[in-house]
Amino acid sequence: MGKRADLGLVGLAVMGRNLVLNMSDRGFTVAVYNRTTSRVDDFLADEAKGREIVGAYNLEELVEHLETPRVVMMMVKAGAAVDAVIDALIPLLDSGDIIIDGGNSHFTDTARRVERLHEHGMHYIGAGVSGGEIGARFGPSIMPGGDVAAWPRVKPILQAIAAKVPDGSPCCEWLGPDGAGHFVKMVHNGIEYGDMQLISEAYDVMKRGLGMENDEIGDVFARWNEGVLDSYLIEITANILRYRDETGSYVLDTILDSAGQKGTGKWTAVVSLEKGAPLTLIGEAVYARFLSSYKEERMQASDLFSLDTGGYHGEKDVLLEDLQQALYAAKIVSYAQGYMLLKAQSDELNWALDYGTIATLWRAGCIIRAAFLDRIREAYAEQSSLLNLLAAPYFKAQILAALPAWRRLVAAGVQMGIPLPALSSALAFFDGYRSARLPANLLQAQRDYFGAHTYERIDRPRGKFFHTDWTGEGGDVTAGTYNV
Repeated sequence: MGKRADLGLVGLAVMGRNLVLNMSDRGFTVAVYNRTTSRVDDFLADEAKGREIVGAYNLEELVEHLETPRVVMMMVKAGAAVDAVIDALIPLLDSGDIIIDGGNSHFTDTARRVERLHEHGMHYIGAGVSGGEIGARFGPSIMPGGDVAAWPRVKPILQAIAAKVPDGSPCCEWLGPDGAGHFVKMVHNGIEYGDMQLISEAYDVMKRGLGMENDEIGDVFARWNEGVLDSYLIEITANILRYRDETGSYVLDTILDSAGQKGTGKWTAVVSLEKGAPLTLIGEAVYARFLSSYKEERMQASDLFSLDTGGYHGEKDVLLEDLQQALYAAKIVSYAQGYMLLKAQSDELNWALDYGTIATLWRAGCIIRAAFLDRIREAYAEQSSLLNLLAAPYFKAQILAALPAWRRLVAAGVQMGIPLPALSSALAFFDGYRSARLPANLLQAQRDYFGAHTYERIDRPRGKFFHTDWTGEGGDVTAGTYNV
């Protein structure tokens, strides 16, 4: 046998094969395996031809090709498929060998697998990879976590293939134990859901509210991409809007308005409920996708509730300026909410996540890459114990400056009958977050009235609970107090 491979990769779908080519470009020898072995032959005969990429037709052969300690990276569908590959690999590997999961696994599964591999004397890393096929090919954002003992062995490989920020730093750094890497990737995807929904709502305001043509809307997004909204998603939106097929028709106008999803955004929303973190914007983005899937029902409702809202009668340029400011303000809220969930998880499990580093990892390569991530990094560099992104001087100033336009924009959407669930929920969150007093006192009174759930008082120390016999028939027995 000739030179042994630096690592093996299982799964030659789009992301897997592009990562292999990326690794090859950086001088690494890679052994590859796919359950459907014809993909191995096709890959070796096509993109991998002439490269130091070794084909394997079963896992035993893959492992035999590897330098020790062995590193095997999986790029397979999350869930049972990951466990099946692990089950097959464990008997073939030795103590000290490493398995990396580069797919979109749930962070709790990753934590469980870290423990399982540890019992066998092996190491496990859950590494979220973002950037799509282009990112995988030329430099993604990589978010590793798990067994830190494996980091020195895989660090040179993962950092070499990762995207680089302008100063040359790789968009790949160790994040923490257990499922920390996949948790950060999950939150990244949740923010991605929010960003995409916000942009789609801005498009809807211009398309339906202002009656603008696709090219003109594309020009607006392109112009926005030169300012504070500079980001990958804004950039590709401009390109999508202008793209025509061979007949000269806009491809966007032919696409059915029913959105799909692979679950990571939904996971973010579910975990936020479990942690008590108010990720309202991301939740609304997930629900908006659900609502879009009710296409036939929406068509019937459109006929049933055919309402003339009168349209927009103000100045177009004024509304466009308001829209830009509202979009930026809501984007800030989206990231602030995402970081609230990161903090809640990190505090609970003592992960000690570095929030500035996370912003740097997202600065290039990934789907949510945006210029303003540098501002997030700067905010945490100036104050590592920052309570909330909204409290950072830069973001506070931006929110306050945009607030009047944000309110006008949401009001205009309501008047036009154009749903703005993400833009409006972000505004509602901000107004709730800045309120020293909310009507939750009435909620607690209601809970105590019908269920004797007790309440705290503003004139007594926190942690002391009281009950009122509101009807005169309830007595002194209470249900106790707890949160789930």
